[in-house]
Amino acid sequence: MTTVGLLTIELYVPGVTSLKEKRGIVKPLIARVRNQFNVSVAEVEDQDQLGHTVLAVAAVSASPDYVHGLLTRVAESLADWRLDAELVDYQIDLL
Repeated sequence: MTTVGLLTIELYVPGVTSLKEKRGIVKPLIARVRNQFNVSVAEVEDQDQLGHTVLAVAAVSASPDYVHGLLTRVAESLADWRLDAELVDYQIDLL
């Protein structure tokens, strides 16, 4: 059976003074996650709010364990990468 995994990531982006500056931090982060993990990523909340954003990461596989492990690695990588954005919280849901 096919499993869809959804990782919701809350990020704090300190020190930004404009939405353009925030996009300059968030867009490369989204691209890096897409390229490194072959997952779908979108900014889903707080696009117009300075200093805060929420990303959704989706993955599909026949194995629930694989999807959960992949999304866990994405969250751990975001926490470990030296970024201008800080991981506040994340949640993994398997559908």
